[in-house]
Amino acid sequence: MSEPSSTAPASVEEFRERLAMISAELPKRLRQCADHIAANVDRIAVSTVAELAAGADVPPSALMRFCQILGFSGFSEMQRLFRDAYAPGWPDYATRLKTLRDSGAGSPTALLAEFIDSGRQSLESLAKSVDEQALAQAVDVLSAAGTVHLAGFRRAYPVASYLAYVFEKMAVSAMLHDGAGKLDHRFALRPGDALIAISFAPYSVETLALAEEARARGLAVVAITDGAVSPLAEGADVCLAVSEVDFGAFRSLSATLALALSLAVAVGTARSGV
Repeated sequence: MSEPSSTAPASVEEFRERLAMISAELPKRLRQCADHIAANVDRIAVSTVAELAAGADVPPSALMRFCQILGFSGFSEMQRLFRDAYAPGWPDYATRLKTLRDSGAGSPTALLAEFIDSGRQSLESLAKSVDEQALAQAVDVLSAAGTVHLAGFRRAYPVASYLAYVFEKMAVSAMLHDGAGKLDHRFALRPGDALIAISFAPYSVETLALAEEARARGLAVVAITDGAVSPLAEGADVCLAVSEVDFGAFRSLSATLALALSLAVAVGTARSGV
């Protein structure tokens, strides 16, 4: 078994090299950590220890030991390396498409297979990592709200708009903040209401601003985001964490939509009994 390195990797490239060098010598649980981390390097900056450990199917203590083997003092130091490296954000779409073309993985059938597999992994990860207490608390908060406000821009917009549709069908008072025509509907945030704010790295400034406004007005905020390190989680009354496995830097919404639908139906069920 490899002994802990005396120095931590100074770059993501050095991290990858060290990971490749030690992986074959690791015992089973640490090898599971290595395999999961290698396949989800982009998630390190926005995930918690518990989320990554669940994805690797190991206890958090094993992941912490894995970090130390690589030379880090702990998970926080390893995460800081990736936060600093990925601060500029994800590659643009032209870069993503070029990468797929260059890899030869761009045929429709191949893409379908990859996105199905990514969705499956995301759903399995959610099943293992979901915080049941937080989910129940979110249902309680939203069930007691006068109006449920919904905010999700860019990639999260399909989730917010689908929640608006489901709530409307269940006769739950809800309002979608979509920014259409650059109209600002913050005036509609009233005491006794609640906000579901949905955003993932790189985070939507519109969603963050609306969540801050809601908190300032005394509304309860339920965050659906990619972990406790998300700026959206800070100050939220309830945080529901969900991670999506990407392919070619494209992330689906399989797990996020499953979580959102479960939340909406649970709220509708609770309110129907009032």
